[in-house]
Amino acid sequence: MSVRFSQADTDGGFVIQRYEPGCIVVNERVFRGSFIVSPHQLVPQWRPRQIAELTAEDLAPALDLSPQILLLGTGRLQVFPRRGHLTSLLPRDIGLEIMDTGAACRTYNILMSEGRRVAAALIML
Repeated sequence: MSVRFSQADTDGGFVIQRYEPGCIVVNERVFRGSFIVSPHQLVPQWRPRQIAELTAEDLAPALDLSPQILLLGTGRLQVFPRRGHLTSLLPRDIGLEIMDTGAACRTYNILMSEGRRVAAALIML
């Protein structure tokens, strides 16, 4: 299933324009592996390929973007990572939403368009 966002305006920052299994397009750039996106920054090669590979250290590049909200896209299905991997968010007062990657793409665009400080760490569908 491919989802295309018809009115994506890329002038205001990094917008997810399309996603489908194995491919996410951000501002005309195609990603085929895990990455992190925020309105003003991209981390193009994020290490975990599956949620089972996620470590606490893997979240550091997303946290370095100083988001108010961190979306964790866990692939085709919503899967919760080990609880200990998320403890680094607590002292930073960062909201965390864990969802499948398609939902994370949609939610990212909404929050980004509202001017929120959001980052999405996306594991490929």
